Amino acid sequence: MARALAITLALIVVVTCGLFVVHPWWFPDPISTAASAIDRQFAMTFAVCGVLFALAQGTMAWFVWRYQGSRRRAEIRDGRGNGRMEPAWAAMVLLLFVSLGAAGYRVWARDVSQGPAPGALRVEVWGEQFAWYFRYPGPDGHFGPTHPDQMNDGTGNYLGLDRDHDAAARDDIVAATLTVPAGQPVELVLRSKDVIHSFFVRELRIKQDATPGSISSIRFTAERTGRYEIVCSELCGLGHYKMHADLDVVTAEEFQAWLVKQAQSQ
Repeated sequence: MARALAITLALIVVVTCGLFVVHPWWFPDPISTAASAIDRQFAMTFAVCGVLFALAQGTMAWFVWRYQGSRRRAEIRDGRGNGRMEPAWAAMVLLLFVSLGAAGYRVWARDVSQGPAPGALRVEVWGEQFAWYFRYPGPDGHFGPTHPDQMNDGTGNYLGLDRDHDAAARDDIVAATLTVPAGQPVELVLRSKDVIHSFFVRELRIKQDATPGSISSIRFTAERTGRYEIVCSELCGLGHYKMHADLDVVTAEEFQAWLVKQAQSQ
């Protein structure tokens, strides 16, 4: 029985490490510089944790094989532990994981949450059960105020804009698709109308919560044109599974043409 357990542990180590190396299930190709940096951090964390996993499980398999059953019993000693080694091991583990966490935080803060870059396109992202809406400020560069009492999905006033009385809201563009130009920095301002949602695009490697009553922001620069899926990655109700939208990355010329078309339809 002990040999079977040791062999099983060894096989788990080999198969798991093999999956790390081959990674048949992995992220799609990144489409931004921030995504590439996050991938490098993710790979480093995987490598460190993989080595520790292999050492721990391999050592356990060796001890099970060596001291199996009645053939070779380990000497039974007092189980109080080593008063010097245990704090040292705990400190090493703490240092390792704090270092990994700090490195990941540095990547996220530098490339995603540091704030808008000069010339960034600012877009509001609104989540509600169970849809996404995206607001562009229009030619004046300012978002108009929102009025919760005027929010009405039935009339198409999803964000409660009073275009008749608020000058800043008259040229605001509200769309169900997030369209951005390739190569230009984009700042997303995330808001929620009801419960906690989470904006997630795999190809950008960006996931950020939209929390009711607060505003958060993230930034990215998409480098590859195409259509990508936006999903809500926070369980937000019975219709959570269908809360998705499209991210369209287009050329600068196509983006300007899209803005004009959207402005005419508002």
